Amino acid sequence: MEEDTELSVSIAQVVQRLSGSHLHSQIERQAKDCLHRPDIKLESLKEDVRSFLKTSGWEKKLQNAVYRELHIRLPLSHPTAPPEHLKEPLAYMRKAQASWEKRVLKSLNSMSTELGVPLARMRPAAEQKELTNKWNEMGTDEPDLSRFRPVYAPKDFLEVLISLRNPNHDSSEDISAKSHWGLIQVPLNVGDIPQLRQTYAELNLNTGQLGIDDYAHIHPDLFENDYVQIGKKVVGEQDSAAAQQYSRQGCPTGLRADLWALILNSTNQPQDVMYYEQLKAGVIQHDLLVDNLIYKDVKLTASNDDYYFVFEDFLYQVLLCFSRDTAVLEHFKYNSATPPKSYIHGKVGDEECAVVYPPNGVIPFHGFSMYVAPLCFLYNEPSKLYSVFREMYIRYFFRLHSISSSPSGIVSLCLQFERLLQTHLPQLFYHLRQIGAQPLRIAFKWMVRGFSGYLSTDQLLLLWDRILGYDSLEVVAVLAAAVFAFRAENLMEVTSLASAEAVLADLSTLKVMPLIQIFLFATAI
Repeated sequence: MEEDTELSVSIAQVVQRLSGSHLHSQIERQAKDCLHRPDIKLESLKEDVRSFLKTSGWEKKLQNAVYRELHIRLPLSHPTAPPEHLKEPLAYMRKAQASWEKRVLKSLNSMSTELGVPLARMRPAAEQKELTNKWNEMGTDEPDLSRFRPVYAPKDFLEVLISLRNPNHDSSEDISAKSHWGLIQVPLNVGDIPQLRQTYAELNLNTGQLGIDDYAHIHPDLFENDYVQIGKKVVGEQDSAAAQQYSRQGCPTGLRADLWALILNSTNQPQDVMYYEQLKAGVIQHDLLVDNLIYKDVKLTASNDDYYFVFEDFLYQVLLCFSRDTAVLEHFKYNSATPPKSYIHGKVGDEECAVVYPPNGVIPFHGFSMYVAPLCFLYNEPSKLYSVFREMYIRYFFRLHSISSSPSGIVSLCLQFERLLQTHLPQLFYHLRQIGAQPLRIAFKWMVRGFSGYLSTDQLLLLWDRILGYDSLEVVAVLAAAVFAFRAENLMEVTSLASAEAVLADLSTLKVMPLIQIFLFATAI
């Protein structure tokens, strides 16, 4: 009975969210237009209209839209639970997130005051014209950014996660002393290797994978040829669920862009292009303080990267538009974070004059542009690139920089990484801990970026295939542990944090899928 109630609540939520959408009005229009067709009979009107929507492809579009809603909908909770429980059920996590937000916003406001730069201003007409003319070559502009600093870096965020404690938990109850070895000291359920083997069954040693060069039972070229043919059928069918299942074994390079867009239900309809142009107009009209943070971040990260420096202009375009996109605010319903607010000049403290700042509610931090950079290899049309990035952000990336108890949240990923190492490489973990080189201090920067900027691009995209395929960031923690396992012999020889970091400084030659497969399926339990 309870399951029926949950199902009906889920259906009602999805129907409510889709009823005001552009897709809804399109389907309604198509249904009305088809009434003039000779094959639509009055006595079987309902069935005939349904049949028309099915054969004309609209039913499939509706299925994909429903599938997307099921992935990002609010978690079901008790009807009397307060709204903040939907964002994050644990009070101490909510408190820590709120405290972190205050700190970040204070840092931003201090920068504004110290530098005498307003949070937002209208651009003069001449400046608007100049920006319009150089929109596609913003990378050639060299504004003076020396006074601006990132609001925070991943290492600042890690210190906050290390200090997290559950006030209701008595750590003396822990069975194992190993639980005290790590930096993350919160009691969350994370998967061990037997559970991960079940979850990631398609990654086992006997299943063909893209990203593995040799198979015991089938020549890689034969596997890839057959696999590409199946991929073309999946793209042709335009089925989000099938595309997601397919990507668990990796996406062929020539099909990846279409498959990812299909999984995310990211269309590039005329209305999407128009929406992107509206965001662009917003960038041209108003200058925000966070624009300087975006410029600074791209200059510090992607511009210095051998793979991504060529995409500098794309990164500015996408990130500047993203900062103005109020549609991003929707994800705060299921994000433990709350969008920061600022006050209209001279109205500080007056809640009626409080506005979300920046308009999308997301303050960029050091490395933020690296969430976009790999996508530039897949999409060369800015509006398409933008819509895929936004969808990736509101499904996955936001979890990497907000404090929550979600299994895909950064706290769970850190804990899982530490547990996997403690359980399966206890000598290595203990050795690194003893020399002051806690493994998480090294791996955190990889995980918070989803390994972007650390792996070679082809390997990173193979990793992100699996994030999309399994609809989870858990595989990021598994890879981080697998990297330590792969370099374990060298790491057992190091005597300091600096030498441990040197052993793990270059990940660009690593092959992601063999590492994950061997760690998950060849590790003795």
